[in-house]
Amino acid sequence: MKEKIQQTLEEKINPILSDHFGGAQLVSFEDKIAKIRMTGACASCPGAQMTLQNVVREIIMDNCDGVDDVILDTSVSEELMEEAKRFLEK
Repeated sequence: MKEKIQQTLEEKINPILSDHFGGAQLVSFEDKIAKIRMTGACASCPGAQMTLQNVVREIIMDNCDGVDDVILDTSVSEELMEEAKRFLEK
């Protein structure tokens, strides 16, 4: 199922979000719930939750049988933590 969600993100969702300089990535899939992290400009957009509900969730639910829900992951990514560490070391 993770592969199908990832494929849907890459082929159907990220092309839409890239028009707004953003994207979405799968963080986890457990208990039929996909956790999605918004990336790029979408990560800091005040409308991220609305985009997740109206675009990302709808497309995943329509294309991935076996997914019961799609939720926004608001945790800090490892990449951002590494970037912050590098910045603080300077």
